[in-house]
Amino acid sequence: MKKKIPVLSTDEEAERFVEGVDLTGYDLSGFAAARFEFDRKTARVNMRLPERLLDAVKARAKARGIPYQRLIREALERAVESR
Repeated sequence: MKKKIPVLSTDEEAERFVEGVDLTGYDLSGFAAARFEFDRKTARVNMRLPERLLDAVKARAKARGIPYQRLIREALERAVESR
C-alpha cells in the first residue's frame, strides 16, 4: 500500500518535502493538474456583479484554495479558448 501525502500548509513545507523524498512510494492518484500563471497582469477590469454571484464565486474559489480573481480569470480564459 502506498503512503499518503502529509498535509503541507506552506509552499516552503511542500518544497522541503518534495526535495527530500522519493515520491514513487506515495499515492498521487488524488492529484490534479495545476495551471500556473506566468503572464503579467497589465490590464484592469472593473465590473458590477450581483452580490449573490460574487459571494458564490468567492465560495467556489475558497473551496479550490485560490483567490477569487484567479477563478474569474480562469472562467474568462475557458470562455475564450472554447470557441
